Amino acid sequence: MAIAKKRKKFFDVEIPIINKETQLQAYEIKELDKRLINYDLTRILRGKNALLKLKVEITEDKAIAKPKEMKLLSYFLKRMVRKGTNYVEDSFSTECKDAKIRMKPFLITRRKVSRAVRKALREKAREELINYVRDKNTETLFEELLKGQIQKTLSLILKKIYPLSLCEIRIFKVEKELENKVEEKKKE
Repeated sequence: MAIAKKRKKFFDVEIPIINKETQLQAYEIKELDKRLINYDLTRILRGKNALLKLKVEITEDKAIAKPKEMKLLSYFLKRMVRKGTNYVEDSFSTECKDAKIRMKPFLITRRKVSRAVRKALREKAREELINYVRDKNTETLFEELLKGQIQKTLSLILKKIYPLSLCEIRIFKVEKELENKVEEKKKE
């Protein structure tokens, strides 16, 4: 007697941060747990080439994708850097309310500037971002990053040092979720 083969099915996965839904293929919905999705945000962000990495979590037979990393693609940044300008990069880890995150700001000046100005921009950006994310959770930070609120406020602050043509967060990544803070959240 022939043995019936199992067939893969498509399961709906909700992405609440961008109010979209996608489908993933698996034999059972439980297999989707902890699966990673790369979602292209270029159309949503009107030409800003960004990639969102999401992790699927299963709760009550429902798949929900939570953001883990957002990164701007390199060819978008290369297109933004013009001749006669300088760019400033930085990379640092910091803690927000519920996780340890890595941030990589990317700033482009309007003209060529001295190394001292670039250093001042880098240090001020780091200081402001650390203070900004300290009392927020990752979900709100991803939402503000998609809307451009973090970039806008940072640009206005750094404008006092030197006006920028571009102020972006190149990579925003959740390195590790803090267990003790997650447990406190569940108790409340």
